[in-house]
Amino acid sequence: MNNKLTSDNSVIYQEKPELTILYQDEYLVAVDKPAGLFVHRSFMDKQEIYFALQLVRDLVGQYVYPLHRLDRPTSGVLLFALSEDIARIMGQAFSDRTISKTYYALTRGHLFDSGVVDHPLKEKLDKLGDKYATQDKAPQQAVTRYQSVATASLPVPLGRYDSVRYSLIKLMPETGRRHQLRRHLAHLRHPIIGDINYGDNKQNPFFQQYFAVKRLMLIAKELSFNHPVHAKPVTITAKFDQQWQSVFTKLSWSIVD
Repeated sequence: MNNKLTSDNSVIYQEKPELTILYQDEYLVAVDKPAGLFVHRSFMDKQEIYFALQLVRDLVGQYVYPLHRLDRPTSGVLLFALSEDIARIMGQAFSDRTISKTYYALTRGHLFDSGVVDHPLKEKLDKLGDKYATQDKAPQQAVTRYQSVATASLPVPLGRYDSVRYSLIKLMPETGRRHQLRRHLAHLRHPIIGDINYGDNKQNPFFQQYFAVKRLMLIAKELSFNHPVHAKPVTITAKFDQQWQSVFTKLSWSIVD
């Protein structure tokens, strides 16, 4: 595709992206959102002509209701309701934190073991989209559980270090603040690769050149919840795409999808 890259490592899709349906029944549909695609129309970039909401609507042939938000550069599981009633029920489930979300991130440095980041975050506001919002809110509670999955080193000097180190981190947010995972990992001094807002301005260009990948290395891997109608457990999983797999290969990681 003849797509373009923006300054924040996101894609402007010049051709219609193909979405993969991960789950569908008469009440819900979930797709694998590619990195760089907005969930819905935004003030942030008027050049965009494709949005997940529009694409999913066309894919299933009916109006859909987005149930949560993924940042533009984040890929992975994106869930929609197929009716207003189901949207209301699922919206309450998200508010009540009864829906389990699992992400994976590639980070700078070696982050070992597991732990919990309990670090309040001040609300991030858009200059345009949130210009009428209260600007002086107190920091909000933000909690993220994390677990180290793999680490690797490359014998390549960078800056004042004689090697480049990476970690693959599994993330389970217990709250849903804006940019929470990106900000919490930056707080741990292990920012996500490809993050231009909170990341490493030496690592990011090196990663782009060495791995030939320019994107935020964050994926919404899994969503688990009780179905809003029959109450049976549902787990929806997205696969690591070819860019992720190419990075795993260069780092000699055997990651089971």
